[in-house]
Amino acid sequence: MFLPGVPAEHILHRLEASGDNEVASGKLAHPESSAALAVNAFGWFIPSRALFPPLPGTEDAGAAEKVEVEYCARFPWAGGRHPWLDAAVNTSTHLIGIESKRHEPFRDAKAGSFSATYERPVWGDNMARFDRMRIALQSGELAFQHLDAVQLVKHAYGIVTDARRLGKRPLLCYIYDEPRSRAGKPIPQCQISLHREEIATFASAVAGDEVQFASSSYRAWLSQWTDPETKIHASALKARLDK
Repeated sequence: MFLPGVPAEHILHRLEASGDNEVASGKLAHPESSAALAVNAFGWFIPSRALFPPLPGTEDAGAAEKVEVEYCARFPWAGGRHPWLDAAVNTSTHLIGIESKRHEPFRDAKAGSFSATYERPVWGDNMARFDRMRIALQSGELAFQHLDAVQLVKHAYGIVTDARRLGKRPLLCYIYDEPRSRAGKPIPQCQISLHREEIATFASAVAGDEVQFASSSYRAWLSQWTDPETKIHASALKARLDK
């Protein structure tokens, strides 16, 4: 399940803490596992943070000081459910929350609901665009076929809360694979193109809020890895993407 250099025991502990049952359920070992891709891509940098290549759109955030997988971005209250992101990167100035997708945009039904707790006036005036996105998704005024915009809004609320606690600027990065097939059947190019269009629509709608939003395909990110050590790891990741 883990590529060379990925701290397996640490990753397993983080996965267990998240409560998603990825390991015991067998989901992590599945060939189409999104979690396996994320922990292998980002987990390799946990002991090698100095080699972390900036994600496209996050270059101004500076060099990574810490890289972690399965990151819980807690809301400004104690009880209830809090969002878990696939990874997080701390720089001297930013908290970057990372949501990773593989087959989910072309497989899972997209939820459109928020509980009443999200209506609490705790997010701040500089999150008005994310608030409007939440309201539009909740009412059905806006809907996405492939992009899980509801999840991204919840993640933005978590990231902005944690970043304020840390005295850092919040940045939410959406990184995605564009698989050629799912369950042995080709994924139509029109679906892949629509997914990209939906990302652009979401990005435009929330631009200017306190949480900066960035996005990239995995292949675009991996193509920027130039260090000899990271290039070896990128090759191993690309081999997984091609399966």
